[in-house]
Amino acid sequence: MEKDVHIIDLMKRVVIGKDLLKDIIQYLPLNLSKNIKKVYVVTGPHVWDTYGKKLEEGLKSKELELYIKKSESPTIEEAKQIISDAKGKSIDLIIGFGGGKSIDLAKYAASQISIPFISIPTSASHDGIASPFASLKGGGWSTSVKAVEPICVIADLEIISSSPRKLLIAGAGDAIAKLTAVSDWRLAHLLRNEYYGSYAAGLSLLSAKHIIKYSDIISKTDVEATRIVLEALISSSVAIGIAGSTRPASGSEHLFSHALDKIAPKPALHGEQTGVGTIMMSKLHRMNWKKVRRVLKKVGAPTTAKELGIPENIIIEALTIAHKIRPERYTILGDRGLTWEAAEKLARDTGVIS
Repeated sequence: MEKDVHIIDLMKRVVIGKDLLKDIIQYLPLNLSKNIKKVYVVTGPHVWDTYGKKLEEGLKSKELELYIKKSESPTIEEAKQIISDAKGKSIDLIIGFGGGKSIDLAKYAASQISIPFISIPTSASHDGIASPFASLKGGGWSTSVKAVEPICVIADLEIISSSPRKLLIAGAGDAIAKLTAVSDWRLAHLLRNEYYGSYAAGLSLLSAKHIIKYSDIISKTDVEATRIVLEALISSSVAIGIAGSTRPASGSEHLFSHALDKIAPKPALHGEQTGVGTIMMSKLHRMNWKKVRRVLKKVGAPTTAKELGIPENIIIEALTIAHKIRPERYTILGDRGLTWEAAEKLARDTGVIS
C-alpha cells in the first residue's frame, strides 16, 4: 500500500442511554448480532462483580457462548495472553467492559486477530473509550499503539454516572487538553511540514469547547454531566480516527502527563494530569491559560501540584523531561525542552506550584 493512502475507519454505532445491558444484542449493528456465537469479555474484577450479571444475562439471552477474562494489568504481555486465548477459542467478538485498562486490552487484542470489538465503558475518564489507539505498558513505559476503533460503543448512563465523580472530572480534563494538542499539531505542521487535518483538528477542538460551554452543568449534576463529557470524549475519539493518529488529542500536555507517570511516586489520574498540563502549555502557546484554569476549577478538577498530590519538584522535573517521551512528536516544548529554571517559572506563574 502506498504511504500517502489515508484510510479512515469509524465506528458504526454509539448507543447512550439507561439500562442498556439487559437487551444489549438489540443495540448492535444487525450484521454483527446475526453472526456472533462466541463472545470474549475483557473486564476487571470489581466491574464484573458489580455489573457482570447484567451483561451476562443480556448476552446469554441469545444463547451465546461467553468467556470472561478478568484483568487489571494493561501490559503488552497480558494482551498477548488474551490474543492467544481468544484465538484458541475461535472467538467472534471481543468486548471491553470497564475502564480504560480493560477497553485498551480488548481493542488491541481484537485488532491483532481481526475480529469486531465493542466498547462498554463504566466510566468516562478519557477518550480511550472509543479511540483506535491503546495505551499498553511494556519496558517500564506506557506506549500508545495502533489498535482498532470499536464497531459499537454502548454507554449506560446509570452505570457511568455511578462511578466516582473524580473519574468524570478527569474525563473533562482530558477533553480540555485538546486545546493545546491541536495547537501543537498545527505548530508541527508549520515548522516540520507534518500532516495536519483541519477537519479532525476542528472536531477535536469541539470536545474542549463542549466542556467549556457546559462547565456549569458538569459542576452541578451527574447524569446530564455524564452525557456531556461522554459526547466530548467520543467526538475526540472520532477525530483521532479521521486523522489516523492521536495528534488531534495528544500534545505537550500529554507528554507532561506521561512524564509524571514515569517519575511521580503516586501519579494522579490521566485526565487530571493532562488538565494541569493544559494550563501550563496554554501559557507557552500564549493562549488564555487563565480561562483554562478557571473552567477546570469550576468543574472541580485539580489545578495545582498539591491538588494532584504530586510534589512540586516532580512537576518541574516532568516539565524538563516531557519532550523526551516521544521525541518524534514535535510540540511547543521543542527538541530541547525546558530548563529547570524555565520549568519552575512556568509552573509558578500559572499557579501550579506556589
